[in-house]
Amino acid sequence: MDFELTDEHRLIVDTVRRFVATELDPHEDEVERLDEVPPGLAERIRDRALAAGLYAANMPEELGGGGLDAVGMALVERELGRAGYALQMLVARPSNILQACEGEQRERYLLPAIRGERHDCLAMTEPGAGSDVRSMTTRAVRDGDDYVLNGTKHFISHADAADFVILFAATGTERTPRGEKNLITAFLVDLDTPGLTVRRGSSCVSHRGYHQCELSFEDCRIPAGQRLGEEGRGFELMGQWLGASRLSVAATSVGRGRRVLELATEWAAQREQFGQPIGRFQGVGFQLADMATELDAAELLTLRAAWKLDQDAMTDQDAAMAKLFASEALGRITDRAVQIFGGMGLMAELPVERFWRDARVERIWDGTSEIQRHIISRSMLRPLGA
Repeated sequence: MDFELTDEHRLIVDTVRRFVATELDPHEDEVERLDEVPPGLAERIRDRALAAGLYAANMPEELGGGGLDAVGMALVERELGRAGYALQMLVARPSNILQACEGEQRERYLLPAIRGERHDCLAMTEPGAGSDVRSMTTRAVRDGDDYVLNGTKHFISHADAADFVILFAATGTERTPRGEKNLITAFLVDLDTPGLTVRRGSSCVSHRGYHQCELSFEDCRIPAGQRLGEEGRGFELMGQWLGASRLSVAATSVGRGRRVLELATEWAAQREQFGQPIGRFQGVGFQLADMATELDAAELLTLRAAWKLDQDAMTDQDAAMAKLFASEALGRITDRAVQIFGGMGLMAELPVERFWRDARVERIWDGTSEIQRHIISRSMLRPLGA
């Protein structure tokens, strides 16, 4: 097996790392203090990302995107992961689901998203149906040439900065071995559509400035031409998106873990107690060794899954393993970093406490750790008839 990056991949890493260091990192404290990215700053970062050729790197080159393969995108996400979500998401990677756009949808949604003119958010989660997606109660009822939408979505990231939502709603039911389940359909809904209300959600300890919102649909009427894909086939579209999304979380976790390890190692080398650097004490040095080992394992799982995706061979189990291990490793690494920094690790004066807080959500969104374990164990048992 060849673990060497290509020259192109090395160039990608260097380019994104420089961009993060010069364009994103300097604004972290401001975003943390304000709990938002000032509009002027957001526009400037987007413009510079476009100029640097980093915008929409996940989209095909023939559509105006960067055309990177899955390994290349994992490396981009890893490097962007060194910054907080509120800033790194300005270097936008439009949802891969938008590639399902057809006809007029491409001109109205897909291509403007690639050009940075419009921004999407994805609405799937509901108050009563988190991981149990097919139990969603938001419904889309066909009425002539329109659909009428009713229901509520919550924990919708970045909806307050989006122009349109990729909505998943129930459009019927079907019989399954486990009882009646909803048929899910995807829609493209402009945020200014009458009957759609966007509200800022509760404050979250993770990723300040990157807000989660509640979307309320009350007799919200949209043309049938805004249905994305076939009616009742949204679950398949969702599955295509979730794989790439889980790889994104895994790669981001690795990138953030690398930055935390660098900070902890520097502190352990410089901070002296009892006449020597604390890193020489076994209790600290061994923690650094464990952090480094877990990070390498997380990165290998992530890049393996990305490589298999490029070969059209990635399974749900591959993506789940990468997301599960990388997100949980990040939690352990940030916790150890706080311990190494001691009391200073909990002070807002240093970024370690922020990384510790931010790490917690990675084990929840885009499928909880429990869901990932369910996917992995199910893939092991099904071939044996269990």
